[in-house]
Amino acid sequence: METAKAISDLRLEIGDWRFIFRAGVWKPRTSPHTFQGVGAPALEWLKEVKDTFGMEIATEVASPEHVEAALRAGVDYLWIGARSSANPIVVQEIANAIEEGLRVTGYGLRGVLIKNPVNQDADLWLGNIERIEKAVKGLQVTGDGRAVYGVECKVYAIHRGCGHKPCWGMAHKVRLARPDIPMLLDPSHMSGEAAKVPALMSKVAELGLDGAMIEVHANPEQALSDRKQQIRPDEIGDWRLEIEDLKDTELNWLRAEIDELDEQLWDTIAARMDVSKRIGEWKKAHGVAPLQPERVKVIGERLKVTGERLHLSEDFIQKMWDIIHEESLKQQK
Repeated sequence: METAKAISDLRLEIGDWRFIFRAGVWKPRTSPHTFQGVGAPALEWLKEVKDTFGMEIATEVASPEHVEAALRAGVDYLWIGARSSANPIVVQEIANAIEEGLRVTGYGLRGVLIKNPVNQDADLWLGNIERIEKAVKGLQVTGDGRAVYGVECKVYAIHRGCGHKPCWGMAHKVRLARPDIPMLLDPSHMSGEAAKVPALMSKVAELGLDGAMIEVHANPEQALSDRKQQIRPDEIGDWRLEIEDLKDTELNWLRAEIDELDEQLWDTIAARMDVSKRIGEWKKAHGVAPLQPERVKVIGERLKVTGERLHLSEDFIQKMWDIIHEESLKQQK
């Protein structure tokens, strides 16, 4: 969220669809030299969106002070970002602030969305969900959107991947452990590129997810942060039909894990070939033959141990090695 006009332009292009309007008031960034968000004054812009268009609003919180300011502004949903989610102390402080703020003030809150940590840690993500659940336990959302003690306030998991990689295995583990927690996809951060967002959106239906959190900007090329991954509002239309009828498919989850592992496998093989090529250059410079029998013997013995440790047959691991070694020798010539 950058300026009041940017929000106005975006809202006009979205039209009358029913969305939760999420915008970052505070933006925890890696570099202090990048846009850090407008801060608390931007909460007034969010309130204007809510009052003018009747949209539910959401913003990221990273400290107890953020929580208090957001609740006072009538924010409907809080989300905890990936950087905060990596630190359980920070998450607990946020949870305590939510619990205290709701207990004392009775400010309205419909839910808390928790992104996966920046590191691939399903257990930490599950722990964060439990911390927030405990904070909002006993809250009831009334008809006017206010939260009072009585039942519960919803907790959501947001899967945004790790370093622009899907990390489907981590999300699958959380989904299996807590099928009761709605999980949304964040294809914008997962891909880091707007052009890749449509393909990732198909995973919402394939994996039976409950929706998506998408970064949208009226003029992405003018965005002050994450401009490469932001799409225009008019690009959303074709995706809405894909998330209306979701069915959880375990096979698709497993295939998503396999696809990601395959990508990692090929990336590793390609990296190995690059090293082999550099080894070849060194051998040429020092008059060393590409094939070194003693080295092959040492690797062969090591492969036997590796196969036993990984419960892979000796025949399989030898065949794989022969193929990789043959290509490595070609790279060294």
